[in-house]
Amino acid sequence: MTGEQAHGTMATGETGKITPAAIEAARKLFAGPIAFQLSAPKLEFLPSADLPEVAFAGRSNVGKSTLLNALTGRQGLARTSNTPGRTQELNLFLVGEPPVLRLVDMPGYGYAEAPKDVVRQWALLIGDYLRGRPTLKRVLVLVDARHGLKPVDREIMDLMDKSAVSYQIVLTKGDKVKTTALAATLAAMEEEARKHPAAHPVLIATSSETKAGIPELRAAVVAAAFS
Repeated sequence: MTGEQAHGTMATGETGKITPAAIEAARKLFAGPIAFQLSAPKLEFLPSADLPEVAFAGRSNVGKSTLLNALTGRQGLARTSNTPGRTQELNLFLVGEPPVLRLVDMPGYGYAEAPKDVVRQWALLIGDYLRGRPTLKRVLVLVDARHGLKPVDREIMDLMDKSAVSYQIVLTKGDKVKTTALAATLAAMEEEARKHPAAHPVLIATSSETKAGIPELRAAVVAAAFS
């Protein structure tokens, strides 16, 4: 799938809801080649800004690497660990052959037990990337469905509002929450998202275990990349 083909197929309705056609197009794209490109400890190590990028951000124990593996359908593409804060660089993955977009795994934030100088370096890297990457199309802010938004999540959201970086909230571990509680959390967080100028109005609830919401997330990634 070329960038133009993806752009033409990934249209969404006026409400931002993902269509069945968009879900199928994204499935085909993610069924093709996906490869790790590089890790960048600083902005100057990033490749040329020649492809649209969708980044994944979240607290260190939110299940970001597991979700990336579920999204791409590839075990071990993103490294998972029982030790929070393992991802300390920007990890880039190419989607498609030839590549049509990049996925960017951002360092986990809010890991209180990390050394202060490491936390500071992470914060600087995240801030520099959000402000300085012209091809960044959207950041997916991952939030644990069991806990909802934490103060550190709101700090990141405020940073993206100020930087005019489009972002969308994605709930992880939705299978760990009862259906009624998950619906209530989604409703409350959608209401809060409407108060943030850079936030996408539609939230997506996912489970890496059951794969619930994964097709919709794939479609949202491609829609964001080619919007």
